[in-house]
Amino acid sequence: MVEAEAGGQTGLGYTYADAAAGKLIESKLADAVADADPMSPPEAFAAMQHALRNLGTVGLGAMAMSAVDIALWDLKAKLLGKPLADVLPRFRESVPVYGSGGFTSYSLDRLAEQLGGWAAQGIPRVKMKVGRDPRADEERVRAARDAIGHDVELMVDANGAYERKQALDWAERFAGFGCTWLEEPVSSEDRDGLRMVRDRAPAGLSVAAGEYAWHLDDFELLADCVDVLQADVTRCGGITNLIRFDGICRERELPSSAHCAPAVSAHACCALETLQHLEYFHDHVRIERLIFDGTLDPDGGALTPDRSRPGLGLVLKRADAARYEV
Repeated sequence: MVEAEAGGQTGLGYTYADAAAGKLIESKLADAVADADPMSPPEAFAAMQHALRNLGTVGLGAMAMSAVDIALWDLKAKLLGKPLADVLPRFRESVPVYGSGGFTSYSLDRLAEQLGGWAAQGIPRVKMKVGRDPRADEERVRAARDAIGHDVELMVDANGAYERKQALDWAERFAGFGCTWLEEPVSSEDRDGLRMVRDRAPAGLSVAAGEYAWHLDDFELLADCVDVLQADVTRCGGITNLIRFDGICRERELPSSAHCAPAVSAHACCALETLQHLEYFHDHVRIERLIFDGTLDPDGGALTPDRSRPGLGLVLKRADAARYEV
């Protein structure tokens, strides 16, 4: 969690990282942005990149920069008295979402309850995890399909669990259940494998990856390997780089999808011309509701930023958050 203060306002930013990210922000990034113009977050972003030149701007460095960058954009919007979605170059009014969870640890009943619940709320697409125990996955996917019916898109995420030819076999099986999305069938580091699965997967099944991209260069490389390119605003360099990521997708004529952090992404993704949807991830929704007031609920399968609340519209529940302080 990052708080950036100027002009009597406080911007909030965060990432999902080890506590060491906080130490890195304190030791390297706080001083780098202390005198930055709050109206120019990209200028502060460049200063952070310079401050981490010797330590590296991938992994922990990228997540630390992302948290600070988000806080600075939230601060700018609050200083202007406008919601962040309106301060950015807004392209859309609302952001389509898909319900995401369906963990491999769930029982069939719990899986059906969660995915079926999102479908009942009017979310037209849901995603589940696969690959930990392939022997169980056909039964799990069948249970999911039965729970959501045939009018709701079913998406699967293997988190890089398969070898290349194994992924091709499963792509055919998932397509047989009407699945429209196969995320990380092989490791994102295996770009040749991703490209092979993308090129040989059945029609109608999109291959996606990108949530672990730290740099714009990572997106450039992955763009040649997938049908849909993903980005995580809390990992890729915050809002500054998320907007640049959209430019890569426009150039390649690729649809994009945002990974998690819905409380931030709902605003940031309003600026993305190529956006297909945002992941409304069970765990991130749960955690964000624990520590913030002002989170958004899906309506008609989309998140719509509240124009009556400046910035991200979030207020830190300090008493509730204090128990997690490190």
